[in-house]
Amino acid sequence: MQNFTFYSPTYFAFGKGQENNAGQYVKRFGGSKVLLHFGGGSVVRSGLLDRVKQSLTNEGIAYVELGGVQPNPRSGLVYEGIELCRKEGVDFVLAVGGGSTIDSSKAIAAGTVYDGDFWDFYQGKLVEKALPVGTILTIAAAGSEGSPDTVITHEDGMFKRGATGEALRPAFSILNPELTQTLPAFQTACGITDIMAHLFERYFTTTKEVEVTDRMIEGLLLTMIHEAPRVIADPDHYEARANIMWAGMMAHNNSCGVGRAQDWASHDMEHELSATYDVAHGAGLAVVFPAWMQYVYKNDIMRFAQLATRVWGVQMDFADPEKTALAGIHALRRFLTSIGMPGNFAELGAKAEDIPQMAKTACYGNGRGGSIGGFVALHEEDVVNIYNLML
Repeated sequence: MQNFTFYSPTYFAFGKGQENNAGQYVKRFGGSKVLLHFGGGSVVRSGLLDRVKQSLTNEGIAYVELGGVQPNPRSGLVYEGIELCRKEGVDFVLAVGGGSTIDSSKAIAAGTVYDGDFWDFYQGKLVEKALPVGTILTIAAAGSEGSPDTVITHEDGMFKRGATGEALRPAFSILNPELTQTLPAFQTACGITDIMAHLFERYFTTTKEVEVTDRMIEGLLLTMIHEAPRVIADPDHYEARANIMWAGMMAHNNSCGVGRAQDWASHDMEHELSATYDVAHGAGLAVVFPAWMQYVYKNDIMRFAQLATRVWGVQMDFADPEKTALAGIHALRRFLTSIGMPGNFAELGAKAEDIPQMAKTACYGNGRGGSIGGFVALHEEDVVNIYNLML
């Protein structure tokens, strides 16, 4: 295990009705004028946004609103939010929605107190200062409610890139599983896939002797495998929703990733799909991850075999561990199909002719140095080959 530091100060309020206490939490963490940031649609129709506004009003907290966040959140709205926060003297950002809304809120929070272009943070500059952010989660997927990370798509070039910094960890996050019960099955499955992908990105490591975090990751993956069919069959299953919601936070607050090298090549490749075709992030990952596994598994057959036996229940073939590793990859494909995820480029609406450009942008675009991935370094030719496996 490698040396590490880990600091996760977010205050979590989990359970039914917790969104009605949002104003109390904003006040507790120093907010006096709030940017209320959201997408629209369901948070408005469901009455959630009105309940949050009433909670703020009850505590005497002023607010301004900025809706319009879309999946794969865009830089244009971030710039608008930064300008609004500065003009209105906002000192707290409250995200009401899923990962896209939270990521956009974090970008606004960082950009408001920064003299330069907020996009600097998405080109490698560490976020060291930001307005405090609170979240009210409506989709279990991205894990942004507990993480120091944010992903934004810049409309000039359609680069989808991430930023990070401990200043971006939310001050508080309200997690009420009831708020996810109205999600369509496809969106629920996309969230489950994203959660599993965050775990895989950490599981495939070059660091030896990391049994504690291996077992944590495996336990969370087993939870997703258990809960996914239950929640697909019964969207109102509160306990299944609750387990998925907490697993989503645990998968990405990095408690499972400390002390070990991580990969993230699959996310980088999926970001090109999202930026090019605006596909749902989880749906893209469902196509990318099995292809990545198929391409790289020989670099550490025993790690793939370990995943197959511990998570998918494959019988270990000691005479030929490669068979076990491949059986695990097949089990993942079968599981993703069973919850309604796409399996290839065609089902995403992606096109073979775009592969060369996506591979080039993944490796070199927006100032990148020519390779991606921590488990196996992938160069442009490798990325092309992996995309081709998705056809």
